[in-house]
Amino acid sequence: MKKFLLPAILLISLHTFAQNAYEIRVTFKPYKKQYIYLGHYFGKQYPIIDSALLSDKSEAIFKGSKKLPGGIYLIGYPNKAGFFEILIDKNQKFSVIADTATIKKGLQFKNSPDNVLFNSYQQYMSVKGKDIAALQQQLKTAPTKKDSTRLIVELTQKDKVVASYREDLIKKNPGNILSALLISMREPVLTGRLKDPRTKDDSLAAYSYFKDHYWDGVNFWDGRMAYTTFFEEKLDKYFEQLVIPQPDSIIKEIDWMMGFAGINEEMSRFLLIKFVNRYLVQKYMWEDAIFLHLFEKYFAQKNYSWLTDKGRKTITDRAYSLMANILGTPAADIDLPDSSGQIKSLYNDTAAYTLIAFWDPTCGHCKEVLPSLDSIYKAKWKAAGLKIYAVAKETDGTKKDWLDFINTHYLQQWTHVYYSKADDKARIEASIPGYSQLYDIQTFPTLYLLDKDKRIVAKKLSYLQINEVLEIKMRGQ
Repeated sequence: MKKFLLPAILLISLHTFAQNAYEIRVTFKPYKKQYIYLGHYFGKQYPIIDSALLSDKSEAIFKGSKKLPGGIYLIGYPNKAGFFEILIDKNQKFSVIADTATIKKGLQFKNSPDNVLFNSYQQYMSVKGKDIAALQQQLKTAPTKKDSTRLIVELTQKDKVVASYREDLIKKNPGNILSALLISMREPVLTGRLKDPRTKDDSLAAYSYFKDHYWDGVNFWDGRMAYTTFFEEKLDKYFEQLVIPQPDSIIKEIDWMMGFAGINEEMSRFLLIKFVNRYLVQKYMWEDAIFLHLFEKYFAQKNYSWLTDKGRKTITDRAYSLMANILGTPAADIDLPDSSGQIKSLYNDTAAYTLIAFWDPTCGHCKEVLPSLDSIYKAKWKAAGLKIYAVAKETDGTKKDWLDFINTHYLQQWTHVYYSKADDKARIEASIPGYSQLYDIQTFPTLYLLDKDKRIVAKKLSYLQINEVLEIKMRGQ
């Protein structure tokens, strides 16, 4: 049984509802004198928006003065131990009767044709789902190829029956919320050479057709889609499998979706939270441009009722940390003292490539990585014209720890500078961003690869990944 919990969404303040625009009467046997809960899907989250106390007749009423956005809602058991689903759309005054002894056989509704249809659909899918699951299990252990072929034919036929049932339901119930949800769940059907491509051109045509028709029938201004589980899954599949993984392509898709979603508060909220959470911490170094685009276009000059002060600060701070170190742009200059107190500027070096290594002399992982970094430097990178500019950040250690490590591991061929707590404090007090902020240092060690003009070629990769990037760059010269 799924557990019904409040979501841990950093960015949203849950809505508060008052009395009477919606009125959902619930009979939930055998519970008495216990609270039940009303919530909804929000992607993978299940926010609770209301609660009601069951009477000694197992009856309760959810009421509110503001109409609820349409979507799939959840009625949570006492103690939030589980839930069952209902639909809420235009008609928001109806009754539902549930009994834990018979709940698997379905629910009863009064004054809610939407939910009668939804309940019928769920029961049908439950039966068909068990049949399909049983065949899939048999297929896994099929003793012969002939048995496998037979089972595949049966599965294909059952899938067609289910698809036909859904299409018939949509056709007979135009405008119904369930029909809208089922349309959103569709995927393009490939036929002929698109289904069985034989050439590269066929494969490209199949990809283009699938992508071009992926969102057919889906309206991004329909906030009901946000209150489902499948819409987020559909969105994830689109970006992971169909959108070219590079900033311009992803930004174009986001802006296209937001252009429609902007007229609906719920869908706009859903998509912005989805996108900002996805790109807040980048999986790939080029995703920094996507997060900054989100910040500059959708957050920097706009306020949202659902965005908390903490959420806004998180987004803003992260954006400011990224602004100075976007891939392909010149890195911020660094001016710090070496072991003799002489200032060594990053930009004074004219090497073909520069590797900046931010590290902490007390960091155990740094002590493991830096000697390996030096080995590959001496074996390959030095001859390629690369130099290492190492920035040691003072934390719990001392300058002695810094110098001892350099000498013990024979790292004298690098340029070493020391970023003391005092230097960091002086920059901050002078309203100058610290180097940790300018280079978005979250962990140690952090590596940046710069070209001869000190443009950022790669960042926050392992030294082995840096080596791969450097090899590609050298081959391209």
